[in-house]
Amino acid sequence: MNIRCIALDLDYTTLNSRGYLSEYTRQALTYAIEKGVHIVVASGRALNSLPAEIRDFEGIRYAVTSNGAAVYDLRTNTCLKQYKLTEQSVCGILRLTQGIHVAYEAFIDGKPYAQADYVKEPLRYGTKSVSYVQSTRTPVENFPEFLLQNAANLDCMDLVIDDPELKQRLWTLFSEKIPDIYITSSVGQLLEISYKDCGKHSGVRFVLDQLDLPRESLAAFGDGDNDAHMLTFAGTGIAVANASEACKAAADRITLSNDEDGVAREIFRLLDSEKLPSSVCPKGSVDR
Repeated sequence: MNIRCIALDLDYTTLNSRGYLSEYTRQALTYAIEKGVHIVVASGRALNSLPAEIRDFEGIRYAVTSNGAAVYDLRTNTCLKQYKLTEQSVCGILRLTQGIHVAYEAFIDGKPYAQADYVKEPLRYGTKSVSYVQSTRTPVENFPEFLLQNAANLDCMDLVIDDPELKQRLWTLFSEKIPDIYITSSVGQLLEISYKDCGKHSGVRFVLDQLDLPRESLAAFGDGDNDAHMLTFAGTGIAVANASEACKAAADRITLSNDEDGVAREIFRLLDSEKLPSSVCPKGSVDR
């Protein structure tokens, strides 16, 4: 197996549950880079909300952001590829959610914005990552008006929904009524919407084309439903033990959880089978 590129989801995959890289994971990433392997960030986060320790990590050049809506060269801080939602889609989403208890987020050229009452009280909408929301989102009053004014400029948008049944109903409704969108979800309370050609797999495919590498040379790691297509696309797809069922089903194998350095251990195993004993199990089981 000749792994030349590794695509990494961040939250609850490469980052621990406190939102940081462990020292062991830092060592694994450095080891891979020194061996000439390209490390690609593949995140639902917008560019400006990527952790500083990731953006500043020497050797990490490419970032697929906002679930594939934009791909950046972190070395030059330039956008290499970008999709925008259509105005018709944005207006359709607003029309179909009028009067429904949801919070809106929007991403414009890598900058995240959210409605002011959600930023003030994320817990009201089911979001537990209060500090993350409040430190990364620019609050905006009258968010529907903001969306209409910027309808032609959105990389993507999220709905924050503290009701699983409502989330599923809206997912189905959008899929039926709005044809040019890609819908996914990274965590329970989010419905993440971008242009139809997006998805992390789309962004990673673009990076591989830039590097002139085949998909068989790609190993991809994830934990959420929004990682499933990327893991299926990769030559080797790996889910962490804490991943969603859809992500695990898409993976070739399962490693340890994000808090057990699963990504780091698997990187060492992939690149140097003698460096670590295997920490990987068949689907459905985890070696602890």
